[in-house]
Amino acid sequence: MSARTQRRRLVAGTLAAATAVLLVACTSNQPQQSDEATSAGGVAAGGTQNDEPGDKVVIGFSAPAADHGWMSAITSAAKEEAGKYSDVTLRVAEGTNDVNLQISQIEGFINDKVDAIVLLPFDGAALTDVATRAMDAGIPVINVDREFSSPFAARATVLGDNYGMGVSAGTYICDKLGDKPDAVIAEIAGIDSLPLTQDRSKGFKDALADCGQKVDARVAADFTVQGGEAAATNLLQAQPKIDAIWNHDDDQGVGVLQAIENAGRDEFFMVGGAGSANVMRHIKDGDSVLEATVIYPSTQGADGVKLARLVAQNKTMGDLASLGVPRTVRLFAPVVTADNVDDYMSIGFES
Repeated sequence: MSARTQRRRLVAGTLAAATAVLLVACTSNQPQQSDEATSAGGVAAGGTQNDEPGDKVVIGFSAPAADHGWMSAITSAAKEEAGKYSDVTLRVAEGTNDVNLQISQIEGFINDKVDAIVLLPFDGAALTDVATRAMDAGIPVINVDREFSSPFAARATVLGDNYGMGVSAGTYICDKLGDKPDAVIAEIAGIDSLPLTQDRSKGFKDALADCGQKVDARVAADFTVQGGEAAATNLLQAQPKIDAIWNHDDDQGVGVLQAIENAGRDEFFMVGGAGSANVMRHIKDGDSVLEATVIYPSTQGADGVKLARLVAQNKTMGDLASLGVPRTVRLFAPVVTADNVDDYMSIGFES
């Protein structure tokens, strides 16, 4: 194993360990307690009984329309998580891609004086003002996935790691092709105007550069099946030989796979993005060019609900020595392969 590979894996392992601490922190409910473990304020240093019923809280939830497998999973996971707690009432606004309608939904939550709001904004900048108004009204806002443009708009933010997705995909491809100087590596991005797409591409480019590789061909799609098929068709027609493809999004990957089948191409391997269940099944069965996918957690809405409950009940996140809930939780972007796919199948979403 090269020094570069060892370093990349060490960084990935460290990030995974840090993320594991945060994820366990959200769910831990059996802390180790002793006379020495309790602080002067009565909070156990090792954690709290967070999952035991507390004060009843009403949490408002708003997200974009579920017109994408990943987005549908966000809302479904939030509902499922809230259902685990007898002290939580989750008020779910109808999913919408209309910014003005989403703003009015949050205004409704403010007028109803809910105890907390979990908000995945269609447009983070456009929802910043109304989120700030909620915070000013004493209602903590948990921002999910798409960041607001002001730090005053949210009590806490739960994020995936778009740059890290690119790094993880590039590292995997480097490990497979790093000693092949003439390898042709292609990238099928999402919507190029979005910062998340730009971050994913930058991470991918940086990881490839670390092993002396580069992106030889790049096309952009739009996170839809149709867009994925069209972009992949153009790519395959332009490139007679490819060694590896990274596709940013598993929903658009359905169309990408269709284009590959239509072209009768199989000389390359492909890495997906997001972590859909159908992609994981392909990986497990070994029945396509798909070898791996990089997780972009669809559990972020559920994590938002858990954090909103803790903040509304004035609880401390378990397994952290510090009091309160962190300002930002950035989730890890692990690579799923045939070796570990069973560990991640439960969080796969249907494309």
